[in-house]
Order: sequence, then C-alpha cells, then structure tokens
Amino acid sequence: MKVSGCARCGQLVFFENTACLRCEAPLGFDPGQGRVVTLMADTSSGSGEPDGDLPGVLRELPPVAVSAGVAERDRRRYRRCAGARAAGCNWLVAAPADRADDPDHPDHPDELCACCRLTRTRPADTDEVGRERFARAEAAKRRLVAQLLDLGLPVTSQLDDPERGLAFDLLNSADHPVVTGHSDGVITLDLAESDDAHRERVRTRLGEPYRTLLGHFRHEVGHYFWSSLVADEPDRAARFRALFGDPDIDYAAALRRHYAEGPPPAWDQTHVSAYATMHPWEDWAETFAHYLHIRDTLRTSAEFGLHVDGPDLAAFGVAPDHHAAEPGDPAAVRAGGGIAGIISQWLPLTYALNAINRSMGRDDLYPFVLTAAVQAKLAFVHDAIAASAGEVTPRPREAVTETQTATRVAGTRVAGTRVAGTR
Repeated sequence: MKVSGCARCGQLVFFENTACLRCEAPLGFDPGQGRVVTLMADTSSGSGEPDGDLPGVLRELPPVAVSAGVAERDRRRYRRCAGARAAGCNWLVAAPADRADDPDHPDHPDELCACCRLTRTRPADTDEVGRERFARAEAAKRRLVAQLLDLGLPVTSQLDDPERGLAFDLLNSADHPVVTGHSDGVITLDLAESDDAHRERVRTRLGEPYRTLLGHFRHEVGHYFWSSLVADEPDRAARFRALFGDPDIDYAAALRRHYAEGPPPAWDQTHVSAYATMHPWEDWAETFAHYLHIRDTLRTSAEFGLHVDGPDLAAFGVAPDHHAAEPGDPAAVRAGGGIAGIISQWLPLTYALNAINRSMGRDDLYPFVLTAAVQAKLAFVHDAIAASAGEVTPRPREAVTETQTATRVAGTRVAGTRVAGTR
C-alpha cells in the first residue's frame, strides 16, 4: 500500500485515515491517484464548509497540488463517499466544477465511491451487531479494491455491468447461517468473520494456520477473475490444466471428499494450503490470494524503506539486493517483470518477520512454505495478471463453488438505495 503524508503539516498518514492526527486536516483516499490526499473546503462552490461528516465539496490542499504544477483554481474537487456513515468509508468521489451541484448528475452528494458501489446487500439499519461487523468488512474490502486498481485489474460494479460486473453481499449470520463464497460475480461474506473470536474458533476447528477478513476477500475475488484471466484464454487454460489440474471435475464431489478425507499426503509439496487441494478452482483462488498478499506486503515494505540486510549474506551466496524490498511498480510488472524477483524479495522478508514474531512470543506472521511447485503456480497468476491487467472484462462462471447463502438473511439492498427485507 502506498504511504502518504499530510500536505498541511507533513505528518505520516495511513490508508484508513479521515483526518490528520497532528493538525486535524481532513483527509480522503482518491482511488484515481491511489493515495490519501489532504483536503480543504471548496468555498467557491457555494457549498460552504462541510458540516461534520456531511459531504460538502472539497478541494485538494496545496502544496501537494501546487507542487504538481496545478493552479489552485484547477485543483481536484471531491465529495466524500455517501458510505462515510454506514461503512466508515474515507474514499472520495470526483466532483467536476461544472456539475458538482447538479442533483441530477451522479456527482451529487448521494453518490457512492467505486468501492461502496460494489456492495449489493448489507445488514439492516436495525441490526446493531451487523452494522458494526459491516463497517469492519468494508474496511478490508477497500484495501482489496485499492490493490486491484493498483494492479490494473478491472473493478466494475454490477450496477454498471449486470452480466460481468462484481457485487458483494455482506450478510450477518447472527440469526441465520451464511456461507462465504462466490457465484456468478457475487461474493457473499459471512460478517461473523469480522469478529476475532469467531474467526479464531473456526480457524482452530479447521486446522488453518491463517484466517483473516482480507484473506477471504482476496480468495473469493480470485474466483471472480478466474474465467477472464484463465478460462477465456485457450493457451492459458491449457497451462492451467498442466499446473493446477482439470477444472471440470465435479466440484460438489470434490468438496465432499475433501471434508471426509482431508488433504492428500505430502500436499504441502504442491499446494500453498490444505484447502487448495480440494479442487483446481480452490487451488487457483488460494494461490491468487497469496499473490495479492505478497504484492501488497512488498509494496508496503518498500514504501517504509524496509531492508533485510542480514544475516551474513556471504555465507549463503545471496546478493545483498535480494534481501531488500523494492517498490513494486505495477506498470513495470505489466511490461514483463517476472515472479523470480518478487519471490527473491519476499522470502527473506518473511524469514525476518517470522523471526521477529517469534521473538515477541507470537506465531509466524507468514506460516506458509513456497515450494518450487507453488512458485510455479504463483508465476502463472503473475503472468495472467501482467498480461491481462486493464484489458479484461471478467465473466462470472456459472458453476457454483461454496457460495450459496444457506438461508434468507434480513438486510438492506444497497443498489439503488432500495430496501429489501430479505436476501
């Protein structure tokens, strides 16, 4: 994740911030620039100062814009996302000067940002537990979407493309069971996963080394991109079969077999997780999620200038720069950068981070082993994203994975602001 600073006082600010903790300048995330920007009220619009968290028109604050050669009158104008209250969203929506105050234009204050537009269903306003869980889930979803945009992958809401777009049903299972998964472009998430105690119980019961909200989102969005990145490309689909297996094997039967028998012997030599052994689709989704984990963590490490200079490199015959986290430029990746350089940065970083965690009495931060077979699968994901980023239009596959909600759950249908009693 990119790191930003307050344009008013220079304080380090983070992806989730809505105001500078030092000078209280308002902040917001601009998905177009991929960074947090510092804001000021746009009094020239006639909207006046923003009232609390009401979505007044805002301008990017100098010196950031001025130093980029943009005159003050031409600085970017924004409104806060209409999901600021319900979802805790700090993303911004562009507000062009000639249309910002037109109530018939989508730049009206009720407009949702690119991330919140993806949410199709959320807990009802009367569901207090669900609302709290929903806000935590949306925070993880924003990090997911920001990374997809950074990588150049298309993020299109089903509001804009009903056939191929992406949507999220974020449902609270406090009273009704919900199954997390993906089907036909809709990612369903059980909001109980945002509760640390619940998630740890499930992780322990399933014998998983790692379980996070962000990991769920990254896994399920991998299912969403499978058809456009793999199935729609004959040459890539053939390579997929050679690496991952036959995607046409019966999914339901594979699911039953996995939960009845568990993973095969020596599964960790060929798969990144035990769940990845269940079906080639799950192997792809798990590998896709790990690729996103790696890329985002390396980007953040590079932004903070983290370098792993030890232990004694000469003893292992490893070049010093292979222990340094370098900025991962998405444009360079799309131009043909390979996975080898990424892995050579990633492994030493994880060795150091795992050792630090153990020194604090914690389990490994990254409890996975990337064997040669797993690295080959990561290379496949890397090549697919690099070749297709910015060019593909995802087509949701018709097959259903572990994705159907088990029952109807009370909630609010976000699309079109229409309230649906059940989903």
